[in-house]
Amino acid sequence: MAENTVSENTIPIVKKRVDIENIIKNKNARILKILPRFILNYLKKILHENEINIILEKYKDVTGVDFVEGIIKELGVNIKVIYPENFSLTGRYIIASNHPLGGLDGLALMLTAGKMRKDIVFPVNDILLYLENLRPLFIPINKHGKNTENIDIIEKTFASDVAVLYFPAGLCSRKQKGKIIDLEWKNTFIKKAVRYERDIIPVFINGYNSNFFYNLANLRKKLGVKSNIEMLFLVDEMFKQQNNEISITFGKPISYKVFDKKVNSKKWAELVKEHVYELENNASKEFIPKGIL
Repeated sequence: MAENTVSENTIPIVKKRVDIENIIKNKNARILKILPRFILNYLKKILHENEINIILEKYKDVTGVDFVEGIIKELGVNIKVIYPENFSLTGRYIIASNHPLGGLDGLALMLTAGKMRKDIVFPVNDILLYLENLRPLFIPINKHGKNTENIDIIEKTFASDVAVLYFPAGLCSRKQKGKIIDLEWKNTFIKKAVRYERDIIPVFINGYNSNFFYNLANLRKKLGVKSNIEMLFLVDEMFKQQNNEISITFGKPISYKVFDKKVNSKKWAELVKEHVYELENNASKEFIPKGIL
């Protein structure tokens, strides 16, 4: 078992930037009143409240890619980059990647891409915008199509010259038919690529969460529970990756002109997803969908 790199005794916490109890109180004070103390303490443990606050205090004056580098350093994670030359230092690219881990993979991709070019952004769910140190790298995803301000930000971003990092699956990978693989890739990135004439750089990230995570997800589905309760354990899964290595493979860019109307955008998204997983064993493979081109 890997030793913990982050220690609760590393540095005194001056300000509690992540307060699980207060977050629950602000969301639903009634739930907090009836929540048993042992459950609250368990939540604090699996969400690593103390360790997170130690890191946030240590790097409180650091933002963007430098902050990401600090987190990776604290976790003792080594990043191996395969075919970095496929990642262009200029150009209006969408970097589309699988999402195996649900946290560390995003950090590793931001650090790797951010070290090669400064103009990168990552569309994320609103909750991640609470991480002030990472805000320079984030733009909000408009999940339900109601926030006109978020829509405007998204459209202006894709119309600009920045490189956009993207997890088309949205949620992290699950175990399906014995394999760890992403859920369905949404076709938004294909539509944006065509509309804004952005080529796509396919990326494969190698990584796995614990069997506990996948078993919990499958049990939850069998019981008919719709809420993704396994997501509560993603922070814990990230800390389990301490002192491990994560590899990132950059595939050859795919021209947006490929995505014509021979098939719909949903099918193109599926084909790009398949190509990304092929990069694991053939990193130099070009995107040539059989039976279409």
